Amino acid sequence: MTRVAAPRVFLVRHGQTPWSVSGQHTGVTDVPLTDDGRAAARRLAGVLAREHFALVLSSPRRRASETAELSGLGASLQIDPDLAEWIYGDYEGLTTAQIRERVPGWTVFTHPCPNGESAAQVAVRADRVLARARAAGGNVALFSHGHMGRVLAARWLGLPPADGRLFVLGTTTLCVLGAERETPAIEVWNAPVGESGAAAPASGSTR
Repeated sequence: MTRVAAPRVFLVRHGQTPWSVSGQHTGVTDVPLTDDGRAAARRLAGVLAREHFALVLSSPRRRASETAELSGLGASLQIDPDLAEWIYGDYEGLTTAQIRERVPGWTVFTHPCPNGESAAQVAVRADRVLARARAAGGNVALFSHGHMGRVLAARWLGLPPADGRLFVLGTTTLCVLGAERETPAIEVWNAPVGESGAAAPASGSTR
């Protein structure tokens, strides 16, 4: 009997921006992609064209939706506000080094963001996105951000949102959230997209 592969979630962090290069926390600020970020997003098209997506969602931030459009999925794109990046509040635009001058040892996963979101609040949004993805009836593509993407991975695995700190996530990288039998698992993580495309497992691969 032919085995039918379970639907998977293809998670893409947006392309490079000037603030991702400088390490500034970019929540609500709509920073554009760099030329390198746009070029990397275009290289995603060859990878994502191999798959059929029942649902394509993006953060409302332009850096995410433009990444989706340049990767060839603009025609079916829907904006989901829940995929927006962590709201950093008073730390918007600051680097971790700058924040640690005020709060030694600070990380977004373990410390508050004054006038911003907590890890628990971000997890609520992530859970809504994942519930929508699981109900889609097929593969799903999500275009989001660095910290939000890490919380999505943690929540997919049933981990607390603070465990997002365990997942490094670069710009314009491809991740695949799937399962081994009935157990949620990460199939691909932080895969860079080179000239020949990223190496994601085929839909019918054996687990």
